[in-house]
Amino acid sequence: MKIIRSLGEIKRDTNSVVTVGSFDGVHLAHREIIREVANRSRMREGRNVVITFDPHPMEVVASPRNSSGLLSTIDERVALLSTLNIDVLYIIDFTYEFSRSSPVEFYQTYVVNGIGVSEVVVGYDHMFGRDRQAGVEGLVRIGQQFNFSVFAVHPYMVNGELVSSTEIRTALLEGNLEKAKKLLGYSYGMKGTVVSGDGRGKTIGYPTANIKPLSEKKIIPARGVYFVSVQLMGKQYFGMMNIGIRPTVTDERVQMCEVHILDFDNDIYGENVSISFLRRLRDEQKFASMHELAKQLDNDKEQSLKYIMDCVNK
Repeated sequence: MKIIRSLGEIKRDTNSVVTVGSFDGVHLAHREIIREVANRSRMREGRNVVITFDPHPMEVVASPRNSSGLLSTIDERVALLSTLNIDVLYIIDFTYEFSRSSPVEFYQTYVVNGIGVSEVVVGYDHMFGRDRQAGVEGLVRIGQQFNFSVFAVHPYMVNGELVSSTEIRTALLEGNLEKAKKLLGYSYGMKGTVVSGDGRGKTIGYPTANIKPLSEKKIIPARGVYFVSVQLMGKQYFGMMNIGIRPTVTDERVQMCEVHILDFDNDIYGENVSISFLRRLRDEQKFASMHELAKQLDNDKEQSLKYIMDCVNK
C-alpha cells in the first residue's frame, strides 16, 4: 500500500476505482466497502485508491459537545487499512477551509482531475461536501457530469445489528465490549505511556501502572474494571484495568486509567503500552475499606485467570 498526502505524489490514471471516507475504526462495514473496491478494480484491471482524512472531520467541524471521541488515531487507521489489499491510500489534510468545498469542487479537484477515476464505491449513507450536503444521489449526478460510475454498498449487518462507527462508539461508552468487538471485528484498544502514581495499589498487593493515553481524542470505555491484554516491551501480558475515579482511595473525582499486570513486577515508568480490552469484569465500586477492595481484587484476579486459560486454549 502506497501512502500519499498530496496529489503531486500520484500519477493520474482514469482506470482507478476510488472510495472516500473517514473510516474511523476500520470496522466490518468499512472492510466490506474496501473489499468491494479491491474486487471491482481487479475486474477493471485497474488500481484502487482509498481517500481518507487527517484529522478526522469530526475534530474540525463538530462542536466538542457533540463529539464522543474517536475509535482510531490516524496511525491506527493506517495500520488497519494496510491489511486490506489497497493500492494507494491518500490522506487529505482536513482543514476548516477544505470543509467548505462544495461536493462538485471536491470530486472535480481531487478525484476526477487529480487521481483519475472510472468508478467510485461508497457506503449507502455516504455524505460529503460542505455541511455534508450531498449523498449518494448527488454523487451519481456528479458521476454523470464527469463520466464515472457509482456503486453504493448496502448496509452491513452482523446478527441483525447495523455496523456503524456511531453504534460502536455508543457500545464502548456503555462498557459493552462484546457488542463493540462484534461490530469492529477485533478487540478495541488504546495506547498510552506509563506515568507515576500514588503507589497505593502496591500496599494491598496490587501494584498498578497509571496509563496516560497517547491520544486524548480516543474513546475511553465506560468506567469499570476490565480484563485486558497488555503489549509491553515486545511481549504480551494480561492484566486488570480500572477506568474510573477510584472512590475507595480518593475524593478527587479525577478519572484515571490504571492497569495491574498479572505476574509482573518490573519498573516500567516511561514505557509505552498497548491495551486491548477483552472482557468487562464489573462496574467501579466504592468499598468500605482498602481491605474490602483487596478482597474484591482477589475475586477479579481469579476471574481473569480463568479468562487467560480461555485465551490460551483458543
